[in-house]
Amino acid sequence: MFQLIDVFWAYTLIAILILVGRFIRQRIAILKSLFIPSSVVAGVIALLLGPSALGAIIKTTVDGNSAFVNGIFPEAILTVWSKSPAVFINIVFATLFLGQSIPGWRVIWRQASPQAAFGQILGWGQYVIGLILGITVLTPVFKLPAIAASLIEVAFEGGHGTSAGMADTFKELGFAQAADLSLTLATIGLVSGIVIGTWLIDWGRRTGRIEVQQQGSLLAIDPDTVDIHTEEHPSTKAARDRLYGDLLIDPISLNFGFVGLAVAIGWLILLALGFLESITWGSGEGLKLIAYVPLFPMALIGGILVQLLLVKTNRSYMVSRALMERIGGLALDVTIVTALASISLTALSGNLLPLLILAVAGILWNVCVYVFLAPRLIPFYPNERGLGDLGQSMGVTATGILLLRMVDPDNRTGAFECFAYKQLLFEPILGGGLFTAAAPALIVRYGSIPVLLLTSVILAFWLIFGIWNCNQLRKSKEF
Repeated sequence: MFQLIDVFWAYTLIAILILVGRFIRQRIAILKSLFIPSSVVAGVIALLLGPSALGAIIKTTVDGNSAFVNGIFPEAILTVWSKSPAVFINIVFATLFLGQSIPGWRVIWRQASPQAAFGQILGWGQYVIGLILGITVLTPVFKLPAIAASLIEVAFEGGHGTSAGMADTFKELGFAQAADLSLTLATIGLVSGIVIGTWLIDWGRRTGRIEVQQQGSLLAIDPDTVDIHTEEHPSTKAARDRLYGDLLIDPISLNFGFVGLAVAIGWLILLALGFLESITWGSGEGLKLIAYVPLFPMALIGGILVQLLLVKTNRSYMVSRALMERIGGLALDVTIVTALASISLTALSGNLLPLLILAVAGILWNVCVYVFLAPRLIPFYPNERGLGDLGQSMGVTATGILLLRMVDPDNRTGAFECFAYKQLLFEPILGGGLFTAAAPALIVRYGSIPVLLLTSVILAFWLIFGIWNCNQLRKSKEF
């Protein structure tokens, strides 16, 4: 149990840790060159100073009754942190599409369909690879539960936020250690995505696969400004300025109100789906799936619905995309720091080899798909445009955007728009979407082989469609 003052000090410590993380990151060359976010550094610091590292050392070597068996942090602070990821991840997903410019679906489809096919192949393939490993190695050899097969997609496509948000689901399904494994996999994916992506850019330039010429130094890019949003019409900005002038409210408070509305709508959708399930397919001994679905995928859908409503009523000027990115960025930083601080190193040490197998398999799959399939799925500038999806599939969306800035800082290939529009066709399903949330429960309910067959069929569909769609776009030259 904790009191409100404990919450206050818990987040005060988070703020200080982020400052310390930023200071350390700027002064350790390897962290800066790898573009490791300050929040990840802060989370690792909290982990090392907490019960799993410093506390464990003191308990075993100094005094088992010491006041520092939990590290330097009081138990109430650690309790607040352990509960925080599942809360703040809802804010992250609610902001993903709020304030985004949504063009006509024909424009979205023409520009984003190749990226969507490429991203879907990366994501569904991570399930296929994971399930094959689960059936052949993870369960029979290492005795891990079958849902370990879903960790590659949760960690690589979803990143730290999704991994943290799925913690309660993993616990309810009987594999609480999956959250720690997933968070560690997400960290491996983040680092490897940046390292491998940077190497692929250099390799692509040397071999002629990258057509856009390099301008400036890659290190001149600031990884803390990897947001992406489309330019707004001057009339929209003018209307927003008038709105802020007429209302006695801070702009960020107004925007946060729409975030709350998106989360509330998502919660109502989740309740409605739960009720529908209870009277239909989930009644009696039927399939109970919604009970294991966390709130954050529904918050994402709530954000889309709020944005569509604002556009429909000509009030989209009320939401600022730049402020939404700031709100989402803050929530993601809190999610990452608190999630990493809550990792159990004991769980990691007992599953180190399976963790490495999952990491290597996921990385190899992503790189092979980029090298061999991107030119067959994306009609023009495939190696430049594919980098965004490669980065996202090995870390977070910001990693993909960072790689796009490295390879095409002036956006001469149109990669940024295609990548942004693709999210509308991708995020609701994978990378923290509905299937990401439902996959562990499906594996527990039906077993690995039926889910492997399902994901393989979906993967085959996107592969066939992607190749056909690429050929059609090349013929029409509409892309």
